[in-house]
Parts: sequence; structure tokens; C-alpha cells
Amino acid sequence: MIRTITKSLLVFSFVALLGCGGTGGLILTPVENIDAVPLKISELTEAEKKNWGHLDLASDTIPGMSVDKAYAEIIKNKKGKKIIVAVLDSGIDLDHEDLDGVLWTNSDEKPGNNKDDDNNGYVDDIHGYNFLGESYNEQLEYVRMLRLNIGDQTTLVKAKAKLDEEYSSAQQNKDRYEQILQAVKNADKEVKAFLGKESYTKEDVMGMEASTEAMQRNKSVLLQMYSFKESIPEVIEELEDGITYFTEQLNYNLNKDFDGRKIVGDNPYDYNDTDYGNGNPNNRVDDESHGTHVAGIIAAERNNGLGANGVANNVEIMSIRAVPNGDEYDKDIARGIRYAVDNGAKIINGSFGKSFSPNAQWVYDAIKYAADNDVLFVHAAGNDGANLDDPANPNYPNDQINNGAEFADNVITVGALDPKYGSELVASYSNYGKINVDIFAPGTDVYSTYPNNEYEYSPGTSMAAPAVSGVAALVWSQYPDLSAKQVKKIILNSGLPVKTKVVLGGDNTKSASLAEISTSGKMVNAYNALIMASKVSNGQLQL
Repeated sequence: MIRTITKSLLVFSFVALLGCGGTGGLILTPVENIDAVPLKISELTEAEKKNWGHLDLASDTIPGMSVDKAYAEIIKNKKGKKIIVAVLDSGIDLDHEDLDGVLWTNSDEKPGNNKDDDNNGYVDDIHGYNFLGESYNEQLEYVRMLRLNIGDQTTLVKAKAKLDEEYSSAQQNKDRYEQILQAVKNADKEVKAFLGKESYTKEDVMGMEASTEAMQRNKSVLLQMYSFKESIPEVIEELEDGITYFTEQLNYNLNKDFDGRKIVGDNPYDYNDTDYGNGNPNNRVDDESHGTHVAGIIAAERNNGLGANGVANNVEIMSIRAVPNGDEYDKDIARGIRYAVDNGAKIINGSFGKSFSPNAQWVYDAIKYAADNDVLFVHAAGNDGANLDDPANPNYPNDQINNGAEFADNVITVGALDPKYGSELVASYSNYGKINVDIFAPGTDVYSTYPNNEYEYSPGTSMAAPAVSGVAALVWSQYPDLSAKQVKKIILNSGLPVKTKVVLGGDNTKSASLAEISTSGKMVNAYNALIMASKVSNGQLQL
């Protein structure tokens, strides 16, 4: 499921307040002791906010990936080889002004003739494939398992208990949001009348001499809301988004009687039932923005004067629509991975995940297939602020079973970073784990493409994963002789090590170093990755 849309993470922050993933001298940056870098005291400028993931820790005191430094000092005007990156996600706005020039196009397929011209098994797949048909809303996997009675009794009992808990929580949060929204709207109306103006600032509210208990309450309500947003209209919009989020949970994700797959026409639990979907991997509604945002982080056209710059400069994006507004089906993910591999992708970005996976082996086999064909799979760690090494916190797909040895050498699982270096470096929502998370990358409030030629900030490990996919594409483009296994090792080994303790899951009583919560103990760095890739490529370094 896509759990990284802005509204869902902000929703949880509202609830909380009102709850009423040795280089032997190779690395040239940062300074020898990264932990001596001074903390950035001033707020990020607007330009820094929009580009923080591309900045350099040593020179900017912002924990980005040194992408701008890599272009300025290493890549310069070198183009490299074109790399196809598959975005296995919710579909992409294929007409977006910052993406239309970087789309993968199947030149062997003739558009619109309803024929499989290239005999690859997919009709009219010009820019990718759509495994969801016209469906959009979906249940969570464990709810579907309950509806269809899939799984052993122990699993079903666990699923039932989880559903009861989650449904009750969603209902309570929806009710709470509605109450808060009404209180804010009432306070907004009364304060406008009191001040005699239709718009006001936080300073106006702070300066109010409220003479009545009711007006003091209105003042208190609004001042509390300013801790979330800079204006009350923005607060109202976020609250309304929150109500929509919980309503969708109740109506679709957690509704045991809902069947979002019915209009697709296949049996999603029969892997051999393959006659479904279509060749249009565009997003279906404006809210289906996740894939567009992910694609922009990887490959939004660089330096074209438009809204955002992608990490990689010589890529083609293949759109594979397989993740609905709810949990993805194992069949769609497995077939999506195989589609990407068979049609030339070198990197697959998977910014999704779920805690139940009844047909996980289908996906495992597809990941192995990708590994056998030298394709890298980059996966988001998830946004529960949890330790994935704990068996109680499963996150599918992964590259090992029950914390055992990796069954494939082509998977990178990515946790998320905040733009603030220091103890709060790891995002409070980011999952972590010495075994299950490989490395960390910028994920919070990342600026990228949205449908209809829009641009927005969005947080999540879903944003960190494409940052790594972009770095992988950048490295592979310049050094195409490398293998997927080598690219993975380069990214993990060339990252910046952080020894200082970071807060885990937003709990100030829990802290650890990156080495204790990830395989690499590092955060991704494009500049260093290119240096290391050069040495591996010319035989100076063995991995």
C-alpha cells in the first residue's frame, strides 16, 4: 500500500498532538569526521527546501546526497548510457511537462490498434502497462484475506484482531477530526468578526485582547493550529484531507464487504489468470499522485526551467500501474517486476509495502528473476516507525525470509531522512532494522511532480527509495559495465557513515547509530558513489 501521501503522515501528526537504510580513504567528502559537521541553525530557504535532497552535508550542512556536487565536479557534460527505470506504482501522469520528455517508449508497439505488435504478451503497452484496469480503491490485504477466507486459522485470527483495532481507530480519528474541524471553523469565523477582517495572521491572533471566555477559547484553538501550518485556511485544508483519508479507510481499505477488484475481471489469487489490465499506465484520478511524484524524484527533466530536477539525467521512465489506493496484490507486483525485466528496465523502484502477503513466493520468485537478469530492485522500508527486524513488524516484499540469509543480491531497502542533521536525522515515521533496512536517503518533504503539471512536497520512505533509484541510474549510466550486484554494493559502501545516535520512531527514549539500525550504517551519497564506481569499473577496487 502507498502509505506516504502527505495527508496520511500529517494526519498522524495531528492525532499525536491532539491525541487528546571501511572505504580505505576512497571517500573525498565529507570531512574526515562527519559527526563534526556543525548543525544548521537557520531555517531552510525556499530554494533549499525544494532541492535539499541534492545538497551536500559538508558544504551546506544539509544531509542531502551531494547530487549537485556530483554534476558540477564529476559528471559535468558527460551524458552516459540511457538507463530504463521502471516505476512500479500507482500510474504516472504521462503528459506532465517535467516527465513527458523522459518516458520509456516501446517502439515495437503501434499505439491504439488493440494488437500486441511486439508479441510480448501485452497489448498497446507504449509507455508501460496497467495491471489494475480501471480499479482504484482497494482493501488492505488482511481484510481481503478475511473476506475470502484465505490463510490458516492463526493468520485469520490475527487479521480479525487487527481489523477490529484499525477500524475502531479510523472511526475515532474521523470523528475527532470532524470535531476539530468544526471547532477551527467556528473559531475562524468568530475571530474574523472580532478583528473585522477576512484574513489575519498568527501575530493578529496573538495580539487579541480576548475579553470573554469564548473568545479566549477561540484564540487558543487557532494558536494551537498554527503549530501545524502557517495559516488557518491551510489547517482547514489539512483537516479536510484527514477526514477524507479516514473516510476512505472506513469505506474501502477496512471495509470487509468492499470488492475493488470486481471491475478488473480476473482472479487476483490465480497467477495463471493473466488476461486482464491494459496498456494505459496513466493515473486515473488527480489524487492518484504517488507514482507521478516518485517518477519526478528519479527523473524530472533537469535544468529545463520548470518545477523540479530529478536525480538522474539520462534515464527513461517505464510506468507500471500496479499499486491501488489500498494494498497491492502479490500477482500484480510479481507480474509487474517480470514485465519490467522483460522489457529492458535495469532498475525497478518499488515504493509500496504491506504487512500481509499470502502469495509472497510469487514476488520472491520475480525478484530472483530480476537478479538473474541483472536488474536492481529498490524498495521503500515503510512508514510505521518500527523495527523491521522484529518478527511482529513484517514488511513485504523483502529479500530474505524470517531474518535469514538474502535469497537475492539485487535488493536495496531504503529508510528515510529528515532535512535536519543531528539526532533527528532519521524521519520519525521511517522503519529501520539492521537486517531489513540497507541504507537511508532523503525522504521528508521532498519536492517533486504532481498530476496536471503541478508540484508538491511529500514525505515518506516512498520518496527515499526513488532518490536511491536515481543515484543507481546515475552510476549505471556513467559505468554501464557494472553489474546490479556491484551497483548495490557501491551505493551501500560509498554512503556517509553517521556515528552519532539518532532518535527512533519519534520516541526520544529510543536511539541508536545508523550502524545499529541498517545494514550499511550510512546515508546515500551520489558523489561518493560515482568515485567508487569509477574505481570498481577500471579495476582499482574489488567489491
